[in-house]
Amino acid sequence: MKRILPAFFLFFCLMIIFMSSTAQKSHYVIFYNVENLFDYFDDPLTNDESYTPGGENHWTKERFYEKIRMIYKAVITGCEGNFPDIIGLAEIENRWVLEQLINKTPLKEVPYGIIHKESPDLRGIDVALLYRKDRIEPVDLDFLSISATGKHAFQSRDILYFKGKADGTTLHFYVNHWPSRSEGYMESKEKRDLAARVLRSSIDALRMKETNPRILIMGDFNATPKEDCLLKILKSKIISKTAGENTLINLSGRWLKNRGGTVCRAGQWEVFDQFICSENLIHGDTVLIKPVDVRICHLPFLLEEEKNYMGQKPFRTFLGPAYHGGVSDHLPIITIFTVN
Repeated sequence: MKRILPAFFLFFCLMIIFMSSTAQKSHYVIFYNVENLFDYFDDPLTNDESYTPGGENHWTKERFYEKIRMIYKAVITGCEGNFPDIIGLAEIENRWVLEQLINKTPLKEVPYGIIHKESPDLRGIDVALLYRKDRIEPVDLDFLSISATGKHAFQSRDILYFKGKADGTTLHFYVNHWPSRSEGYMESKEKRDLAARVLRSSIDALRMKETNPRILIMGDFNATPKEDCLLKILKSKIISKTAGENTLINLSGRWLKNRGGTVCRAGQWEVFDQFICSENLIHGDTVLIKPVDVRICHLPFLLEEEKNYMGQKPFRTFLGPAYHGGVSDHLPIITIFTVN
């Protein structure tokens, strides 16, 4: 009996090790347009004067750090108490605000790396990506320019590309913030079409270099999944069981059926913030995203009553120039992928 127990104990330990090594590993990804995350200093190279203590918005150190705290709360609560592996962000001013987010909140408990570059946006707002250095191995990165010359010259935020390895498996991430509709839908449509062509060209080039790459696209597209820039130019499809190899699947398309959305204008919710992935992330045997794990974070502290149209809307930091105390006019979106 004395010999049997040590043998059984050894067998039990080996089984635990085997099960741990073969178990699926879950990785949280969040994208959040944090609406004008500016520091409180004046940058002479950008139009950020209103986001200073003496500017129109009276943006102060205290208000900045309160917004940082609420962004952290949204990230962790949305990820069910987990520190996400990938955080995609839009409307951040510079690297310094990212450093404050990961060093002045409990995000400092895990090591995050920063991917960011100053873009030519006139207001000085950029996209960025944070990744857990203890779980994601960086391999490559790039920034894709969105600009035009001539009669209709303009410059917009770059598209961020990041190649990394999760548990030894390579994935390709794109973070987007396409041109807004502020000047009108038709007046700005061609700018979003250009962004779609730039992204599509990068994906086509990637597929020429790698066989069946695993791709996850995220961002604020300022367009719904059914618009031509996403359907016809980017060639993404609403979730379909018949999708073929190398197809891009818009994982956020199913939100349309529930009349859900990530932004609300005049009582009307729209799906502007989206996840789009290569088909092999849904039906692959190594990395898997379940559509049910792709969701909008309708967290109570990110919402407020919509008094004019009933219902709710995102809780913003400002209403016009008046400080309102909220976080953003967008809701964050979450997905989870597992590596077998």
